Amino acid sequence: MKIAAAQTAVSACIDTNGEAIRSAIALAAAEGARLVHVCEGALSGYAKAQIACPEAWSRFDWAAQEAELRAIAALCRRLGVFAVVGGAHRLSGGLPPYNSLYVMSDAGELLTRYDKRYLSNSELQGWYTPGTEPITFAVDGYRFGCAICIEAQFFEVFSGYERQGVDAVLFSSFGLPARFLIALRAHAALNCLWISAATPAQTVGDRGPAGILGPDGKTAAHGPHVAETAIATAVLDRDDPAYETVLQKARPWRALARDGGIYRQNGSDDPRSRRRDEF
Repeated sequence: MKIAAAQTAVSACIDTNGEAIRSAIALAAAEGARLVHVCEGALSGYAKAQIACPEAWSRFDWAAQEAELRAIAALCRRLGVFAVVGGAHRLSGGLPPYNSLYVMSDAGELLTRYDKRYLSNSELQGWYTPGTEPITFAVDGYRFGCAICIEAQFFEVFSGYERQGVDAVLFSSFGLPARFLIALRAHAALNCLWISAATPAQTVGDRGPAGILGPDGKTAAHGPHVAETAIATAVLDRDDPAYETVLQKARPWRALARDGGIYRQNGSDDPRSRRRDEF
């Protein structure tokens, strides 16, 4: 199946953001993609960039965001595509919102929502509330997980998804600095996962475009180096000969190795194995 990582301009205007997201979805659908995802805060605006201060959440137009989410869902239904959309998620009792990814189905339904679990120290200062659990969902027999921004620096996010049997992680960030790309390549190769990375269009010039990494850690596709709505697409194919060693040999072997049984049954209780003070 074909997926698309988008780069869309993100502003403080929810309506403008929604229009950009719908344009990216239409572009992806026209290229035959079954799923498209956009960056962190693509609809709401990312807190530390487009929201003036943590207290501004009390003035945020939640009704406008919900209307745009419903319009995006309706477009997914018309075009027959899945979309993963970055936005804030309101909580009760005056708590800061979640930094979330809304997963829309090709039937125009909200399938699930991922809430960013690993927040930066500054994000914890009233900008966002941390999420609590990973989520997975399936499209055409392929399983997906989600991650956001600084979670690129936490190996357990990606190894956890590998253990849950996902094929690809949708990584949405407000920019793709070099350290993120280095980490994402490692996560893709070590866990034998596709990783699709979406970014804001305005950060493309200094932080690079949206792109998709193969389960070997190499670039499968990248968007254009332009600060405008664009996508990068790649086909997920578990039977692709290019990934035979990675997916059919390395991934099963690593799962077996992590379990440890192959080492326990082939270990030794030779007395010399316990002596560390002799040659």
